[in-house]
Amino acid sequence: MNIGSLLQDIAALAWLLALGALGYVGFNLGRGRTPGGGVPILAGTVAVAILLTTVASGLVFIDPEQRGVVVSAVAPGGYRAEALTPGLHWIVPFAERAQIYTISRQTYTMSSTPHQGAVQGDDSVLARTKDGQQVNIDASVIYSLDPQKIVQLNISWQDRFENEVVRPLARGIIRDTAAQYNIDEIVTTKRAELVQSITDQLSSRLGANDLVLDQFVLRNIRFSAQYAAAVEQKQVAQQQVEAAALVVERKQQEAEQARVTAQGQADAAVIGAQGQAQATVLQAQANSQAVGLVGNALKGNHDALTFQYIDKLAPNVQVLYLPSDRTTGVPPLTPSGTLSTTAPPPSKATFPAP
Repeated sequence: MNIGSLLQDIAALAWLLALGALGYVGFNLGRGRTPGGGVPILAGTVAVAILLTTVASGLVFIDPEQRGVVVSAVAPGGYRAEALTPGLHWIVPFAERAQIYTISRQTYTMSSTPHQGAVQGDDSVLARTKDGQQVNIDASVIYSLDPQKIVQLNISWQDRFENEVVRPLARGIIRDTAAQYNIDEIVTTKRAELVQSITDQLSSRLGANDLVLDQFVLRNIRFSAQYAAAVEQKQVAQQQVEAAALVVERKQQEAEQARVTAQGQADAAVIGAQGQAQATVLQAQANSQAVGLVGNALKGNHDALTFQYIDKLAPNVQVLYLPSDRTTGVPPLTPSGTLSTTAPPPSKATFPAP
């Protein structure tokens, strides 16, 4: 309770006391008595009541979220040029009055859902897109009064600005802007662009009417039943295409994996074959070198050659017939199985059993 309200309450109490004093005086006069002290009491209470009422009528307290426009019978033009700011102010009683406005943010909602919008029932904005589709748009306009233009707002619109400025401007701009886009653009790629376009236009138009747009909120977009069914079918078909693409991609990955595996096996076989060939070459080279070394060692050494010959025949050979000449390069053997330095006729060579 501010001081103005307190003074008004005290003034009301003073008037009650004055009425009580008046009744007391009238009661005494009706009985043929003198009013006595009732008259001074009546006069005093009336004077106090008038004074308090006058003072209370001239005091105006403005809250921090408020501004006051003073309509005056004594000021030029019928109003004070400056609005009352937060705090306690004095105006001329009975010649001036203060019209209070709230400058905090306000929200005006147009919705198809009952009890959500400023108007009961379906209050969404019906619009047609560029391609002729019908849409219902739910939206909210968050705005406030321009503190520097409160006096002009009072002159132009008084308290009718919500129904005669905010609502018609918002609905008209939403319809006109939606008509510039195809329905699929509104739904997907250009929804943000749509919101920004509406915001820019609405901010400019509200500003021209002494209001400030804080935010435009596109709450929901509803389509006709036919278009909603078509969209659902399109989404189902798109999901099927995406599923088929995933199957193809999986098959391609499996084929690629099989190709890589086969390539790896082929590469491994080639590498193995190359390794085997190199091993064979190396073995052949080693054998060749070994034969060369043995040949060099046996060259001109008949005894060593004979020994190698016999060693290769042993240990399974027990009897061997050899010629007596040296055409084979092997000396003849004695009957006991030992080598002989002479060349007797062919004889039977006997070897011990293994």
